[in-house]
Amino acid sequence: MSTASQSARVVQINVNPEGGVPKHPVPRAEVTINGVVGDKQRDRQHHGGPTRAVSLFALERIQALQAEGHAIAPGSTGENLTISGLDWDAVQVGDCLRVGDRLRIEITGYAAPCKSISDSFVEGQFKRVSQKVNPGWSRLYARVLVEGMVNVGDPVEWGVGEF
Repeated sequence: MSTASQSARVVQINVNPEGGVPKHPVPRAEVTINGVVGDKQRDRQHHGGPTRAVSLFALERIQALQAEGHAIAPGSTGENLTISGLDWDAVQVGDCLRVGDRLRIEITGYAAPCKSISDSFVEGQFKRVSQKVNPGWSRLYARVLVEGMVNVGDPVEWGVGEF
């Protein structure tokens, strides 16, 4: 069963050609099985690779963290796609997303936070976005099922293993 969220959209695409964080906004990017073209990861043991090709985070979670006083902003914690309008509590490992006209990705896991993102949090409390500590507040990793170009404003459709 597909759950099309007409309000779910890509609000920012983030890359850092030098690697690490923060990632900087770009208007569009090609996404391949190896990740977002133009983005680099410094720590390939914990980031990147086929099962962690794309990192996602919800704009609504970022805004809630900002309301708590954190200095987080889209891209500051390393996500490639900042998405608005998805039910972040409901998205699970194994779920698929259609992004734009062509890109298809599958959620593969939760991104474990590390001290490299501590500047985004009051008193460096980067574990605020740990799935183990605060379920539902983590960034997500995805693998690419079908490569494609992504643009800011592209619709995002959520499905459960069906694209």
